[in-house]
Amino acid sequence: MPAGLGYLYGILAALIWGGQLAMSRAGVTVGLDGFDVAAIRCAGAGIAMLPWFLARRPFGSGVGRTPWPHAIGLALAAGPLFILASMAGFRLAPLPHGAVLQPAAMVLGAMLLSAVMVGERLRPARLAGAAVIVVGLGLISGPSLLQGDRLTPLGDLLFVTAGLLFAIYSVLQKHWAVGPMPAAGAVAIIASVIYVPPYLVLCGIGHLVAVGWPMLVAQIVVQGLLTGFISLVVFGRAIQILGVGRAALFPALVPGAAIIIGIPLVGEWPTVMQAAGLVVVTVGLLVALSAGSRPG
Repeated sequence: MPAGLGYLYGILAALIWGGQLAMSRAGVTVGLDGFDVAAIRCAGAGIAMLPWFLARRPFGSGVGRTPWPHAIGLALAAGPLFILASMAGFRLAPLPHGAVLQPAAMVLGAMLLSAVMVGERLRPARLAGAAVIVVGLGLISGPSLLQGDRLTPLGDLLFVTAGLLFAIYSVLQKHWAVGPMPAAGAVAIIASVIYVPPYLVLCGIGHLVAVGWPMLVAQIVVQGLLTGFISLVVFGRAIQILGVGRAALFPALVPGAAIIIGIPLVGEWPTVMQAAGLVVVTVGLLVALSAGSRPG
């Protein structure tokens, strides 16, 4: 299967995640918090995947079905734990810290884990490209990367945790040979069952309705349908085509995608340093992608 198609899937996933980041910021401005965002994403994705789940019944024993322990493992890695770690990180540490630490942890964690669990070789070009990507992320974040207070280290740890959780999800999907739809379905269905009922009991829906229906519908579409469902499917296809090590490079594009998407949404243009960072990240990505993904 042509690698170019895998690149397109990876870029599409990064664009969706960049849009999700921008939408999360918009949600925070109207009073949503990490628990609300997690509920919207889990419920929206679960509803979107429910017809497919009922028709295919993809989990359990038997040929062509994903064992329940594998489905639960994927849901734990990329479901509420990942969402809450990421959102809590943004509450405790400055945004630029998350723009560097979370994607860097995703890239480096998936690269190392794929070598150990899947047998993908740590090629010099990929390591060099990953180092350049981290430098570019630092440029995008700018001088504010050095800002923080006494709670910042805890927020940074949560960012790293979120990045490693998604790296684990990526590697387990490949290691267990779970297809893109079953993997996305596992996260959507199981995460919604685990998270949404307790959220409704403890928080209710008043907090969600209070933001207004236009914002709530927009959050459901972006957080649930696009991020919780479509992005996981297309990213899973990138993993199938490119291997984990190369596919996991594309989350590094998320901060840049968020900046680009923010231009028409809020009229904010990138600074010279951010523009330079976008160029550096792109160069690092191209260098890292030049390394093949064959095992051994």
